[in-house]
This record gives sequence, C-alpha cells and structure tokens, in this order.
Amino acid sequence: MADAAATSLEAAVERSAEAALDRIGAARAAIETVIFGQARVVEEALATLLAGGHGLLVGVPGLAKTRLVETLGTVLGLDGRRVQFTPDLMPADILGSEVLEESADHKRSFRFVKGPIFAQLLMADEINRASPRTQSALLQAMQEYHVSVAGERHDLPSPFHVLATQNPLEQEGTYPLPEAQLDRFLMQIDVPYPDRAAEKRILLETTGASTPAARAVMGADDLMAMQRLVRRLPVGETVIEAILDLVRSARPGEGDPAVTRHIAWGPGPRAAQALMLATRARALLDGRLAPSKADVAALAEPILKHRMALTFAARAEGETIPGLIAKLTETLA
Repeated sequence: MADAAATSLEAAVERSAEAALDRIGAARAAIETVIFGQARVVEEALATLLAGGHGLLVGVPGLAKTRLVETLGTVLGLDGRRVQFTPDLMPADILGSEVLEESADHKRSFRFVKGPIFAQLLMADEINRASPRTQSALLQAMQEYHVSVAGERHDLPSPFHVLATQNPLEQEGTYPLPEAQLDRFLMQIDVPYPDRAAEKRILLETTGASTPAARAVMGADDLMAMQRLVRRLPVGETVIEAILDLVRSARPGEGDPAVTRHIAWGPGPRAAQALMLATRARALLDGRLAPSKADVAALAEPILKHRMALTFAARAEGETIPGLIAKLTETLA
C-alpha cells in the first residue's frame, strides 16, 4: 500500500513538473526578449522566486536591474511596485499608516492606508540608502509576511517577494545592511557588465523607434503552484550531504583549517535551507526533476556570499569570499 501511494505521488509530481516546465520555458523566453546577455542573472532571479525567497541584486548603475525586476513582474503576472530608498524614507512610507477620517454623521475613525509593500513583487531600489529603522521595517515584513501598525496585524499578499538592489560603488551616505538582515535574502545576485555581443544587441534594440516589451505568460497562482512543486521534488541523500558538508565547512573551526582560518563567521542553518530549496528550483529551471551536486556548486556563491565574513588578517592578505567559496566547492566533485 505504501509503495502504491509513493508511486502515485511520484506520478503526480511528474505530471505537475511537465506542465510547469512548459510555462518556465515560456517565461525565460519572454524575459530574454527584454533582458539581453544576463542568462545567469535571470536564472538566479527565477530560482529565487521559485524557491519562494527574496533576492538582493548588486551591480553598478545602468545594468538593467530595475528593468529586470519590472520584466519579472510582468512575465510572471505579479502585482509589482517600486520604492526608491532614500535617507528620509520612513517605515510608514513603505508599510502604510492610519489616517483619521470623519464620516457624514461626524463620527471619527481611523482607516489603515496600505503602503507599497502590499504588492506581490516589491522592488526596493538602493535599499542601503534608507536608514536602519526603515530597512528593519521592510526586512521584518520579509520574514514574517505581515506588518503591524497601531497594534493591528495586516497580512501581505501571496505570493510576496522582495527584489532589492544595491550599488557597490557609492558608499557615501549609505547604511550597509547588518549581517542578520542580509541573511533574510535567499540569494545575493551579482549583475555583471554584458559581453560585447549582448551590448551590441542592446544598442540595436533599445535605441530605435520601438523597444521590446515583456508579456505575461503566467499568473500568481501558477507561480505559487510551482513553488509548491519545488518543495515536493525529491532530493537525493548525496545532495543533502553535499549541502551539509558545504555549509558546515564554511564555519570557523568546522572545515579545512587552511580555509576556515580566514573566516570570521560563517553561514547558519538558513543557508542550508536556502540551498535545499534553490537547488530544487534550479533543477526545475533546467528541466530536471531532482537536483544534483552540480546545482549545489553552482548556487554556493550567491547563497553563501552574503552570509560569511573574512577576518581582518584574511582581508590584509588579499583573500576574498568568492575565492574561499570556490575552494570549498572543489570538494563537492
């Protein structure tokens, strides 16, 4: 009886996956008609959303980070909003506030006016330019999926995702996110410069009389169904052990001393949870129904990078977090 139930579950997952693969393929194709030469960035952003998490996009100005988030919202059929973070932005500007109203019979009452956080896909543009108080208000909502104003709880819509951006160049007048808040982001997605061919295509297709426009290929319900599917995909014992080995080896005192002596602090269990979900999502994006150790290696840097810190001595010696993660992933082969 148990074997029959397991077989039935596997068949149901396989049918759901086949339907999801068609939609995922259509979504990637629609995104690539607007975003050129950023296949890895698009893949990691989609994996973040399929895994049900939030992403931090880091790149210099002009690399289409805003356009990517807007395109994702359109293609996935999500209600998207954008907030430009500035030093004078207050928590109420994001969460919402209560206003005093007077009715026709002169009775006064408070009414909650929702802020822009009540969206399915929120772009927090240059999140490190807002004060720590405002950052904390957003990041708390990201973790708890609701906001509390005047003692009243207000649930956020489903699905709810935040894609925040940071400019790594200009640090004057910014408030770097504390490590505990960075941990709320499932991935840190680094956005590089496009290669020559992609930049040529950008020139040709975005400076004419018309520019490419994204189109919706699915809706919020479809995305949530895929997120449920991701959690049902099987993960082999070797992949689970690879995730544990990688995360634990990135902590001081637990891995190879030649590597961990450079690490001031390492990733916690949330990093392992993120890898578990994101590897499933990446496998689905690649048309597979189970993740492999190659998925773990590919996602190690975006998931671990913002959850680790170097010692002062390591920085003085020229060590980097990506370099250390590369050494750790070599053991997964």
